[in-house]
Amino acid sequence: RGVGGGEGHAGGGAAAGPGRAALPRGAPPGPALGGPVFPPPLSLISLVPPHYLRFCLSPQLSTMKGELAEAERVLHQALHLAHQSDDRRAIVYTYSMSNSCIVSSWQDDNAVLEMSLKLASIYAAQKQHKLALAGYEFCILTLEEKIAKQKDLPEDVLSAEEKANTRLLLGMSLDSYARYLLNINQLPVAQKMYEKALQISKDVQGETHPQTVVLMNDLATVLDAQGHYDEAYSYVKRAAELAKETQHPEEHMVLNNLAAILMHKKDFLQARQVYKEALKQAEQKGDVASVQHIQEELAELAKRRKGST
Repeated sequence: RGVGGGEGHAGGGAAAGPGRAALPRGAPPGPALGGPVFPPPLSLISLVPPHYLRFCLSPQLSTMKGELAEAERVLHQALHLAHQSDDRRAIVYTYSMSNSCIVSSWQDDNAVLEMSLKLASIYAAQKQHKLALAGYEFCILTLEEKIAKQKDLPEDVLSAEEKANTRLLLGMSLDSYARYLLNINQLPVAQKMYEKALQISKDVQGETHPQTVVLMNDLATVLDAQGHYDEAYSYVKRAAELAKETQHPEEHMVLNNLAAILMHKKDFLQARQVYKEALKQAEQKGDVASVQHIQEELAELAKRRKGST
């Protein structure tokens, strides 16, 4: 992900880069399913084609049996089929069905919330905005409530590691939501999500963790896209320092952002030097896409320098 120099707007895709931490694993298993799993409304079922419906009944049965991995597999299969047929009714039904599985005694289990986050990310990639927003907000609100409940629990009831896992999952949810908001140009809200995600990463993993560096860089991106160049510079400068200190695998991308923000601040000489270093590192790492992007940014820089004289 990088700050686009040409228009001063952030680029950035939804996929995680090498420096992005994986969703936390090892969360404690949820309670055994004892409560009912309610099916979606019959009004929705009646709208769904029969060949699709057979995929949608399996996740509920699997969840009843506690087979969460199988439920997730079938949900993804059902969602894929729905999008292949471009059937919005089937897509809505899948989301309703997945939430009916969640609204049970498992609803705040980390594994279930991680599955819901994955679904929200899929909806975001498919530009199903209402479903994506509902999914992200469900994950974030549920996790915030869970953390508030866990806050004062003693170590013998809930370990510090388990509490940290939940906070990290909230951080990843905020990060994923922020990237989605950035892509749909909801910049002020994206900024708030990035700020919260960054604070969690600093608190739980420390300032030098690769994920913290990525989040600093991403927060700088959204600040830059709003024209807050000085604040963006302070974040990306620190990210670049930490990336160099820790030999971050995406140091060249952080440097590219730093150079773009320097260009927006009209510090053309310093921007050129940083772009050159970013280009050198990208070439060394064989990152062809970044090499091409940085070369384009250098060409844009040359135009801006010429136009300012």
